[in-house]
Amino acid sequence: MNILYIDIDSLRPDHLGCYGYHRNTSPNIDAIASEGVRFNNCYTPDAPCLPSRSAMTTGRFGFHTGVVNHGGERSVMFNYGKDRSFRDDWTNPNWASQMKNNGYHTVAFSPFAERHGAWHWYAGFMEIHNTGGGGQETADMIAPQVNDWLTRNGENDKPFFMWLNVWDPHTPYRTPKEFENPFTEDPIPDWYTEEIRQEHWKKPGPHSPQEVTGYTIKNPWIYDRKNSTCPQLQPDQIDSMDEARKMFDGYDMGVAYADKYVGEIIQQLKDQGLYENTAIIISADHGENLGELWVYGDHQTADQFTHNIPMIMRWPGVTDSRAGELDQRLMYNIDIAATTLDLAGKSNLSQWDGSSFADKLDKETAHRDSLVLSQMAWCAQRSARWESYLCIETYHDSWHDYPDYMVFDLNADPHEQINLADSRPDLLEKGKELLVKWKADCLETAHIKEDPKDTVMAEGGPLHARECNQAYIDRLHATGRGEAAERLKLKYKVSE
Repeated sequence: MNILYIDIDSLRPDHLGCYGYHRNTSPNIDAIASEGVRFNNCYTPDAPCLPSRSAMTTGRFGFHTGVVNHGGERSVMFNYGKDRSFRDDWTNPNWASQMKNNGYHTVAFSPFAERHGAWHWYAGFMEIHNTGGGGQETADMIAPQVNDWLTRNGENDKPFFMWLNVWDPHTPYRTPKEFENPFTEDPIPDWYTEEIRQEHWKKPGPHSPQEVTGYTIKNPWIYDRKNSTCPQLQPDQIDSMDEARKMFDGYDMGVAYADKYVGEIIQQLKDQGLYENTAIIISADHGENLGELWVYGDHQTADQFTHNIPMIMRWPGVTDSRAGELDQRLMYNIDIAATTLDLAGKSNLSQWDGSSFADKLDKETAHRDSLVLSQMAWCAQRSARWESYLCIETYHDSWHDYPDYMVFDLNADPHEQINLADSRPDLLEKGKELLVKWKADCLETAHIKEDPKDTVMAEGGPLHARECNQAYIDRLHATGRGEAAERLKLKYKVSE
């Protein structure tokens, strides 16, 4: 059985039709979902991009690998030092290498490793296709390379394991000009109102409504792009509901554009006679906040919308009896990686945090009682996720002026607008207990007895939070957010 893992950067499940979205963003992905299982409560343990894919390929939490940040000491794997064996223990029992050991031809199509200097991610792949755009390429630049490979390699004796990475929903929204906006007549999500927009307008932080592209209005990373055929679809500010629509439309166009080329690749599998012998898994490295916690078009928090990801599995002969079903079990994406190893042959999960449920895939059963989610690249946060609740502990708020603790009931408050930390002390204590226990468990099984969060904080906080300086504090004062500016200045000891 071939295995195709489609990794769509920044894809949040609730903007896919198969997860109930009201816009027709994903007909091709929906078709795969109708033949397989959709997991509704799948989370990446670490976010965003570099920590997430490092966890997925190694099967281990960032706490254990050391990769939790986008820069600094904790953006690279822990060094085993004198205990290092002939092969690096991080990359030897990883997902791709184990697939290779099970007789798979392993191949990757992605610029991810170069984009983040994450060379460990290549381990185990027999073929590496760097698509060359550093994550700024659109799906039309990637799909033809994949289809060409399928044409040339479809009759190989070995089954293939392919990790395919497309980036279109990731900021900056850059769908090519010839792809017209199909959502002009569709309303934006009904949770987002003018009242919420006005409330968020007063809030600070990078990618907040007054600085959607970072810490400034005209951020160079948005405008200095090489691919001039792609327009800027991301607004600079959310100063009206029309600008809010541009954000939702820009993101959804990225989803739809990725879906279009997923469809072309699926058709190529069918044309080559490979479709019925290929397991297809569609997921993401992380999700995207589209206004939640006043983050607009980015992935900065340890919350529901940065960490909850789609997970769709169509595995002929395995998921057939559950075609079209929605599975609610609580799980990490690394549990799916572990499950695929069990389904593909022998697996070595002795060092993994990922846990297989291959023997329970044909029916919905409980898998995990709770999860802990970690973000250390923008904010420094950890959160506990259990039942319908999410408890976020903040160590550095990336200049958003968040409280130390936030607690949300995701059933009653699906877009995290009502903080229950004060009114429900029972939930707060439960969340704290889960976080403390998780850390103790991680330290007990860790080869390196260090909490990566402590290193990040000792370096001055997450990489992207270090961009703030007095100039941003001055900007907050100049734009009606002086009270927040003074709190942040005092909190982080910003000097004149």
